[in-house]
Amino acid sequence: MKRPDPSEIPLSPGVYIYKDAKGRIIYVGKARILRRRVLSYFRPNGLSPKTVALMNRAESIEYIATNTEKEALLLEGSLIKKHRPHYNIVLRDDKNYFLFRLNLKDDFPRLEFTRRVKKDGAKYFGPFTSALAARETWKLAHRAFALRRCANRAMKNRVRPCLYYHMGQCPAPCMGEISKSEYRKTVQKVNDLLSGKSGELLKGMTDAMNEASENLEFEKAALLRDQIKAVERTVEKQAAIIPGAGDLDAIGLYQGEKGLSLGIVFVRNGAVGDGRAFYWPGLGFEDSREVVMSFLNQFYGVAAPPPRIIVPWQPSDEDDPDYEDDKKALEQIFSEKRGGSVKILAPRDDADNRLVDLAQANAREHAKRRSGQDINAILEKLESILQLKEFPARIECADVSHISGTQTRVGMVVYEDGAPDKSAYRLYSMPDSSDDYGTLYLWIGRRLESGPPWPDLLLIDGGRGQLASVEKGLRDNGKAELFPIASIAKARDEAGRADRRAGNISDRIFLPGRSNPLPLKPGSPELLFLQQIRDAAHRFSIEGHRKARRSAAFSSELMRLPGIGTATARLLWDKFGDIDSMRKATLEELMTIPGIGKAKGAMIIEKLRSMAKE
Repeated sequence: MKRPDPSEIPLSPGVYIYKDAKGRIIYVGKARILRRRVLSYFRPNGLSPKTVALMNRAESIEYIATNTEKEALLLEGSLIKKHRPHYNIVLRDDKNYFLFRLNLKDDFPRLEFTRRVKKDGAKYFGPFTSALAARETWKLAHRAFALRRCANRAMKNRVRPCLYYHMGQCPAPCMGEISKSEYRKTVQKVNDLLSGKSGELLKGMTDAMNEASENLEFEKAALLRDQIKAVERTVEKQAAIIPGAGDLDAIGLYQGEKGLSLGIVFVRNGAVGDGRAFYWPGLGFEDSREVVMSFLNQFYGVAAPPPRIIVPWQPSDEDDPDYEDDKKALEQIFSEKRGGSVKILAPRDDADNRLVDLAQANAREHAKRRSGQDINAILEKLESILQLKEFPARIECADVSHISGTQTRVGMVVYEDGAPDKSAYRLYSMPDSSDDYGTLYLWIGRRLESGPPWPDLLLIDGGRGQLASVEKGLRDNGKAELFPIASIAKARDEAGRADRRAGNISDRIFLPGRSNPLPLKPGSPELLFLQQIRDAAHRFSIEGHRKARRSAAFSSELMRLPGIGTATARLLWDKFGDIDSMRKATLEELMTIPGIGKAKGAMIIEKLRSMAKE
């Protein structure tokens, strides 16, 4: 890429965006002074291997100036999450952090799951990296302290206590069975439990149990005894590290043979509750500064930041003059999100260093597990085997699903840099047909209408016939050379039929203009990876087809009601989107739809309830 004219680069803070020959975003960066940062990429030497690879692929650069570094950081994180550029540090599983939310503004708060922290005044606890661990803690918390479980709408419309009330696991605030002040006492205990104040909580409960026993209030004492046991079970797996340390997260780095790994441990009230590790192939310690800062920006975009975040080091101003400014901008963003001070610090004492060592140990084990699963090596080999002109950063795969030609759907999954990008999955509703060739021919026209980003490889679930249909569709639309295509077909059994037996690893890969399949070795990492993508497309397509069948059957049942025709059924789908939302709708919500009055709305609700029981 040609060195840009310095006079055309802003001197303000902002974001710079590198694009490749196809106009795709391949890297997003933030700078305190855009001109200085961008020109540093064009030094004759001293660039990291990753930066060299980036500059070899980059064809153009764009700038977005901002007023402050904080705005630049927020914009950088947003663009990385949206475009997932190949050369950025991207958290592929940034939706997998489970949090508890306790909205203290409610009259009767409930403990609910969420994946995102909002500035709504509620209290958030976590993160949990395991859904199983989060749900087990949630269940134990409810066994210890009875809180309502129903949503606000269900509570408002309830006319009798739910089953949990009769089981002694809900105080039925919906029926006025508990006062706000008494309920608040229970909420405070849950807050103390999840905040890590289990020692204080257990002492208070034990004193209350002993007092109840002395006063011959045996039922109350037994209840407190059971609550104490539930609290002890909730916290028994936590390992105390630093008494009185409070809440903090600690980060450690480890460079493996083929990449850089980052580990993080979550400490709440001096106890390690959970941890996580991430791995980026092809990176080394020279990339650690970018890895840590980009990780913090993305990770705490979905997780609740603690008061302290310990990083392995803090570079001097001579080594990295921008680090301190970037750190302060992140601290400001995290503090606003938390509603309290957040500091990013280097280890201050032996206790902090032990936590960093623990995080580093997690990173080391993760790197060892990932060293044999270098996805970049697999993609580079596929680039050669499939005779691709470019590195297959984006792979799309399409599969047709129908039953006897009805409810025909084409599911398309997307893999970016070897990982599924589920936000880019698409389900195409096609004309009913049992002709898969004709469906794929029509579908490729629909895919072209959807526009870029274009894939580096389009994989079709099928054999030479399916591949030829897509190839013809591209040619007839004047886009024959837009992107490369291939197909993956099941191996043949002894009778010449597709071998769909479990464990079969001998699928065949076809390319346009080639009559024989490619000689990929059965069980090779490259073939297994393509099979993984094909299987994901097949599952997605099948599930979309099943939803379409359920929706069609549901609509047919609705239209059996007097006064409900195709138009009204369509309006119901447009408003509620899915069956579950329709079943939860209130009479008032139904009456907002044209043509549905009180009587017809009540009839629909009754029908929906009866169908739910069926």
